[in-house]
Amino acid sequence: MTDAGVEHWPGLKGCKALVTGASAGLGAHFAKLLARNGVHVTAAARRADKVAALCESIEEAGGSATPLSLDVTDAQGVSQALADKVFDIVINNAGIAVSASAFDHDAAIIDKVIDTNLKGSFHVARTAAANMAAQGQGGSIVNIASILGFRVSGQVAAYAASKAGLVHLTRAMALEWARHGIRVNALCPGYIETDLNRDFFATDAGKALIRRVPQRRLGQPEDLDGALLLLASDLGRFMTGTEIVVDGGHLVSSL
Repeated sequence: MTDAGVEHWPGLKGCKALVTGASAGLGAHFAKLLARNGVHVTAAARRADKVAALCESIEEAGGSATPLSLDVTDAQGVSQALADKVFDIVINNAGIAVSASAFDHDAAIIDKVIDTNLKGSFHVARTAAANMAAQGQGGSIVNIASILGFRVSGQVAAYAASKAGLVHLTRAMALEWARHGIRVNALCPGYIETDLNRDFFATDAGKALIRRVPQRRLGQPEDLDGALLLLASDLGRFMTGTEIVVDGGHLVSSL
């Protein structure tokens, strides 16, 4: 993670970034990716021990990172935690999914998913953007949505609704905040292999799902790197209010 032999993406070196949901999976991957590109990363999640360990590993590899205990569903807590922090980049990655039929989506499930995936992203984005604007600086906010913001699948009604809402929220925030030099875009992954889903995709049901992806494979976290760095860096400086889908062609697969 040292500078030796590393060509940083334009406009990233020396920036400050907040990555939510950084305790594991894609959040941890994004934090490491930005750190390798010279960004000081604030890694945030509810599991303080996990983000502390992540930041330690980033520092040991020559990067720069600070852990932050953060529950994105707590609007007041978000405001307090970010009150004195100004970031150049915000990766809104915190999210959860609950698998249950729409009949079985009780109030607790609906609230849990919507509060985290949609409202939590809104809390973080508006607080961070207000700080950017107050300092007279621009920035980039990348909301991690999903291809389920554009199409549906069984057993994840609340998740699909939350991600569709996040895509449209991205557009609304981009429109309002462009005058402040703040760009807001959405990165929409397809099925990406992580520790949480690896066992499922090894089952017959999981293999059947993979066969429906035109590239006939799962995505890997690094398959998202180019899109994330584009949206975060100066190479994407004229992009706002848009979505980048990274899904191996899943959205264009035949019904």
